[in-house]
Amino acid sequence: MTFKRFLYYQTTIIMAGSIIFPFYVLLLNNVGKNYAQFGWAYGLFALTSALFYPLIGKEADRLGDKKLFIIYSWGMAIILLFFPLVTEVWHVYILQILMGLLGAIQRNTEKTALARQVTVKTAGTEIGKYHIITSIGAAVAIIITGYMVDFLTIGSIFYVASLMYVVSAIMLMRN
Repeated sequence: MTFKRFLYYQTTIIMAGSIIFPFYVLLLNNVGKNYAQFGWAYGLFALTSALFYPLIGKEADRLGDKKLFIIYSWGMAIILLFFPLVTEVWHVYILQILMGLLGAIQRNTEKTALARQVTVKTAGTEIGKYHIITSIGAAVAIIITGYMVDFLTIGSIFYVASLMYVVSAIMLMRN
């Protein structure tokens, strides 16, 4: 995977994630009863990610970054289709556990792929360029989503993000 393809892929998935995560609280507010439930939901996500990092690290070296990114993108595309259907907090908890596993895949693989792409001499410059591009993509996605939620439903943003994850998977599979 070239650095350019990696950058396009990461920008796409970071934009997709930025569409849902800031507005995710609104969905939990509709389903949950208190902030403790939000704490549990996000805590389950973080704990699941933490528990899977060692395994994902080994698999990144064995399977390669591209395969893990494809698994992540398809997994997120599928999981996000379920969020608008959530009616109980325990549904959110199950989805958060699955997303925690996928989050570990993405974050670990992003770092290994980035390390494989940059040279030691210019690593700081290249990583800086990477972060500015992906961060601008995230900011644009968040701003646009604010308008989307005003005109559509909160559930619709999960479908848009799911579609973006599908596009990201296809983008990687084409090469």
